[in-house]
Amino acid sequence: MKIAYLGAGTWGFALAWVLANNGHTVTVWARDEENARQLQKVRVHPKLKNTQAPDSIVFTSNLQEALAGAEVIVESVTSSGLRSVFQEVGPVSVPVIVTSKGIEQKTGLLLPEVISSLQQEVESPFVGVLSGPSHAEDIVANMPTSVVSSAYSPEVMRLIQELFSTPTFRIYPNSDILGVCFGGAMKNIIAIACGISDGLGCGDNTKAALMTRGLHEIRKLSTVKQCKPETLYGLSGMGDLCVTCLSILSRNYRFGKLVAEGFSPEGARQKIGMAVEGIYTCVSARELGQKYKIPVPITEVTYQIIYGGLDPREAVRLLLQRAIKEEHL
Repeated sequence: MKIAYLGAGTWGFALAWVLANNGHTVTVWARDEENARQLQKVRVHPKLKNTQAPDSIVFTSNLQEALAGAEVIVESVTSSGLRSVFQEVGPVSVPVIVTSKGIEQKTGLLLPEVISSLQQEVESPFVGVLSGPSHAEDIVANMPTSVVSSAYSPEVMRLIQELFSTPTFRIYPNSDILGVCFGGAMKNIIAIACGISDGLGCGDNTKAALMTRGLHEIRKLSTVKQCKPETLYGLSGMGDLCVTCLSILSRNYRFGKLVAEGFSPEGARQKIGMAVEGIYTCVSARELGQKYKIPVPITEVTYQIIYGGLDPREAVRLLLQRAIKEEHL
């Protein structure tokens, strides 16, 4: 198939590589003209230096060139930039596969809802998602990986499996599209908190508590989107939470660790040099918690560290001093 791929970060490069190796023709769009030119010339992403782009991948900074004749659109832009990109794309009549993870600020919309709303629909039958525990570095190294496909229509959900499946990239279908997206978005916040914990030298006990209570926080807040609880205990929830909180490859984890080690939030973001989605989603999740009066203590202290100047050590104290209630999962 002819595929337009929007976004040329490491994740976009890795998934475009998978699609090309599966026999598809892929045109990758990068907003930055120089970035697109360099990728087209050297055929290697600067952060994935051991992986050569197949000949069937073309890189461009011209969005209309990328979209011309496309039978499928895949996106890996930032969650904060998704709306503006798809406003440029305009009306769609081909499947759109979302691989970014986030919640839009102010609207509280998950990313498939953002695209659907731009198509003047509540649930666009063209929209699907690919999500789960996966690092670009492991994908291009053919490390065994299991993720989840979801969509508003069964046909698009099956198409995602057909497009991306390889002997080492296993895709499980799940019709709970908002649950799949919610877990993938929220885990980035918890990963920042875990990075802060490790940066402070708090140990494995602390991180285990943050991950477990973080999953509880995700499940509580997911009720505002009518997500299925069992989805959050699967690959796109607990699985993605584990890989993001436990790996140095995780940008969100590294961001938190750098902040705890003394970097300012902006300094940490610049040092990483790529999008740290938890910074953006932290605001959105806090807004949802306030709107629906659902306590999100880990999200709240993470927000205060990033945006309110709260000392990370003080954040730990605040969490430990919260009133203890019976554990309900």
